[in-house]
Amino acid sequence: MKALHTEKAPAALGPYSQAIKANNTVYLSGQVGINPSTGKMNNENLETEAHQVMKNIGEVLNAAGLGYKHIVKTSIFLTDMSRFSEINVIYGSYFSKPYPARETVQVSALPAGAQVEISVIAVPD
Repeated sequence: MKALHTEKAPAALGPYSQAIKANNTVYLSGQVGINPSTGKMNNENLETEAHQVMKNIGEVLNAAGLGYKHIVKTSIFLTDMSRFSEINVIYGSYFSKPYPARETVQVSALPAGAQVEISVIAVPD
């Protein structure tokens, strides 16, 4: 098991790793819309925040030598399920078929005042 880290994504907000590689699988911790350059939440609107989340995921994947096409499973956490269709459009713009398996759940709150958090599991081809 190996911890993965990149300065191009936000540092962990607690005692966890950005990602762990175990055998041939990479498990990414949930990413929120923190801009790694400023350390502040990039949440002027949901679209901006969701794109920042996906960019953060991309940077952690890149540190593992992977990309979005290697994602096999995602978990999306939203504070407002009525925004599901908005998130779906943004999320979907980062993928092509076959799409990863996924669940989306509403939660009462997320770290750092985030509206959306996404965690992923990825494997090389």
